[in-house]
Amino acid sequence: MSAQSNAAPIIIKRKKVSGGDGHHGGAWKVAYADFVTAMMAFFMLMWLLNATTEKQRKGLADYFSPDIPISRTSAGGDGAFGGTSPFAEDIQTQMGTGASDRNPTVSNQSQGQFGVLREGQELALEKDLKTIEEALQGRGGESLISTEMAKHIVTRVTDEGLIIELFDTDDARLFHKDTSRPTELYQSLTRVVAQLSQRVTNAIAVNGFTQSHPVVLAENPVWALSTTRAGKTRELLESNGVQTRRIHRVTGHADRKPAVNNPMATRNNRIEITLLRN
Repeated sequence: MSAQSNAAPIIIKRKKVSGGDGHHGGAWKVAYADFVTAMMAFFMLMWLLNATTEKQRKGLADYFSPDIPISRTSAGGDGAFGGTSPFAEDIQTQMGTGASDRNPTVSNQSQGQFGVLREGQELALEKDLKTIEEALQGRGGESLISTEMAKHIVTRVTDEGLIIELFDTDDARLFHKDTSRPTELYQSLTRVVAQLSQRVTNAIAVNGFTQSHPVVLAENPVWALSTTRAGKTRELLESNGVQTRRIHRVTGHADRKPAVNNPMATRNNRIEITLLRN
């Protein structure tokens, strides 16, 4: 008879281990990828806002709000609206939503018929500004600018409008030295600018700039001089036919924005007349 053993039986349990700690999973990678994509889109948006002009940004905005042609007249049917479109101007007024032809908003003006009208006006304005610029540069059919006058004119088209820059040279000045008394040359220049500006109805801004003085003065005259010269330019424009209501602002900038690297150069004595965009 065999002896009985008091030893407990040996039980082997095999545990299947799957996965690991939290950082070994893949969910965080998806979240991180979404975050990187969002940041990329954000920086692309910031870059576009900084690298584009106002007109280009408007084009982008119009691309994402396409125009939908809607008939604003009666459809001629006998349906629930008695032959009247729910988008007709008189129905919109009765519904309290307003009529776009009577109370157009900024958003409505960029869509449909208003958008086409506004785009046409902008194209016409660009053409007029280009014509004025060519006339001032002596490229027009019958130029009003003499060779001597052309030496004092620089034009450029910006987002703000057409900038007409009139400036001193070493051998000819627009104003008598250190005064706001215009020379005959400057009177002729402003007469031509006033005549050409009659082709558009845009508001006008006048900015005055002066050169720096070589020594530090107790009372630096650059601020008063640039302001009075800009004011005198306004008077010359108005006396040559420019309506007073078109003058939007008259500003003196002293010697704070030199046109060339040398702040004491004669070239910094200048007047900028801007035909502002509406």
